[in-house]
Amino acid sequence: MPQPDLTAVFAHIDRQRESFIRRLIDYVRHPSISAYGQGIEEVAALLIDHLTALGFDARAIPTAGFPMVLGKRIEAPDALTVLLYGHYDVQPPDPLEAWLSPPFEPTIRDGRLYARGVGDNKGQHFAQLLALESLLAVYGKLPLNVIFLLEGEEELGSPHIAAFVREHCDDLRADLSITADGPVHESGQSCIMFGVRGVISFELRARGANHDLHSGNWGNIAPNPIWQLVHLLGTMKNARGEITIDGLYGDVLPPTDMDRAAMAALPLDVERIKAELGLTALDETLHRPFYERLMFQPTLTINGLHGGYGGAGSKTVLPHEAIAKCDMRLVEAQRADDILAKIAVHVKKHAPDVEFIPDAGMEPSRTPLESRFTEPIRAAIIAAQGNAPLLIPSAGGSVPDYVFTKILGIPAFGVPYANHDEANHAPNENMTLDRFISGIKTGAAMLTYLGAHTDP
Repeated sequence: MPQPDLTAVFAHIDRQRESFIRRLIDYVRHPSISAYGQGIEEVAALLIDHLTALGFDARAIPTAGFPMVLGKRIEAPDALTVLLYGHYDVQPPDPLEAWLSPPFEPTIRDGRLYARGVGDNKGQHFAQLLALESLLAVYGKLPLNVIFLLEGEEELGSPHIAAFVREHCDDLRADLSITADGPVHESGQSCIMFGVRGVISFELRARGANHDLHSGNWGNIAPNPIWQLVHLLGTMKNARGEITIDGLYGDVLPPTDMDRAAMAALPLDVERIKAELGLTALDETLHRPFYERLMFQPTLTINGLHGGYGGAGSKTVLPHEAIAKCDMRLVEAQRADDILAKIAVHVKKHAPDVEFIPDAGMEPSRTPLESRFTEPIRAAIIAAQGNAPLLIPSAGGSVPDYVFTKILGIPAFGVPYANHDEANHAPNENMTLDRFISGIKTGAAMLTYLGAHTDP
């Protein structure tokens, strides 16, 4: 089958470069901070206006939290349908004093646009919107059906998206989903993400006496809650880096031969990574390859251990309370509720007096590399950017792709547009202007190649 000719679309995008950048600046100027609700309704309204102008049936749909923005444009009932996901909420900009320019006064420096949310995720989903606009400007129609879903609570952990997708699955019926979020590979190469790890958080709380005690008068007599947690945590992971909670690895799926080949093709410089992080060695388990540990193995992380005295000098105190905050990254086919139940059993067995407090969870997600949509997406990225993308079987972090793969039952792909040093969630968040324009071309190419090369 002949490759689609994107010359006219790319030329249109090049002609509109300065206009598109000005419009991006105007968009990211509007705060939409979900942590405390600033600007959410206003930005949702802007997106609905934009989608409506593109011929989408668009509306804001309430949830138990902030609204979802949903837009649909159906070109033909029997055409392929792609669901484009993004989020319009952003992180708080703190600490403000660390910004070189105000976070909501977008500023261009050295070919980058600096603003809160420009990389995560406004600049990336705005590139998707401008890709749709460019296709319509050149051809008057889209090459396939498009559903656009923009979430207002992704930075809060997407607490209501699963319920929303279950309730509105008929409105979201599609053949695949694509998310443009996150940075490209640290090598600068573009990539296709085929999965993400899930995540659960929990707290362990140990209590001793009803107040702090003198360590000389009560040491060896009154239990020390910090030691209780230290001993408990020691039963949960050993020095070889293996999680020792019964049944924890029971549902872990090993990488396929295709996964292993894709991982082997990823650039890797362990010595540079150690040098940049100031490390002399990597964490266990060293017998597993670097990327297999990052993509196909669950983790247990102690985020913080709190209790007793931490001030200047010494205070010979025996604390009355201690808290450990932890998270676990989950891999296919682990389930958040099952893993939390296993942790609860483990805590009850090894430290029955310690309180186990589960928190929010997000399921893992995987799409096979051999999906029928992989090649048209890959070919589109080559057409738009000139280089083949890396195939990444799974990201180490967590985003709510599971609502697409596990609830809607469709393959989910991540194609990030932002530069690897976008500083998302940090001061001086930025996106290079070339990456933004490249994202518009990539979005237009993916839709065109999918429409031309894939039967519904």
